[in-house]
Amino acid sequence: MTGADVLLLALGAVAVGAGALVVGTRHLVRAGLWLVVCLGALAGDYLVLTAELVAWVQVLIYVGAVVVLLLFAVMLTRAPIGASDDLDRPGWPAALIGGGSGLGLAVLLVDAFRWSRVELPAAGTAERLGEQVFRSWVLPFEVLSVLLLAALVGAIVLSRTDIGRPGAAAAGPARSGSSGVTVPAVDEGGRP
Repeated sequence: MTGADVLLLALGAVAVGAGALVVGTRHLVRAGLWLVVCLGALAGDYLVLTAELVAWVQVLIYVGAVVVLLLFAVMLTRAPIGASDDLDRPGWPAALIGGGSGLGLAVLLVDAFRWSRVELPAAGTAERLGEQVFRSWVLPFEVLSVLLLAALVGAIVLSRTDIGRPGAAAAGPARSGSSGVTVPAVDEGGRP
């Protein structure tokens, strides 16, 4: 076992542990931060496998953009950040299904390869990777970008409390306050 193998296994263990903490924590922001650790360890695995471009794309796209988008969506929607007692459910069914699925996949993997060595192809270049992404995978790439854009627009719409309320747009020249005093209507910029 070489040093690269040990490093690969260590980073894999960090990624699996952080992934377990992502789904196991009761705080949404902490789950997002554990997701950063998990995706960062996965980027480290890519670096060990000499796929530097994929590693840096992992850091830029997933760690830099998706996790920031997740945290901004939490902040914009004012979602409950702490633990919520009304969402607690027993965890043993999920642990049983997840453990059974993991065991089944491990048995399938061992049976498929029988601990044989797989020779790696020659290291790829950015040019070959770009050809594959923009020829074979351009449609999923664009669908993903539209999905992320829709998620961002949805977070902005959910954060705006004045959208969708009846009478919010047409307030008229004056409104009556809660004390019965007439208050002049103001526009979006705060001007009367």
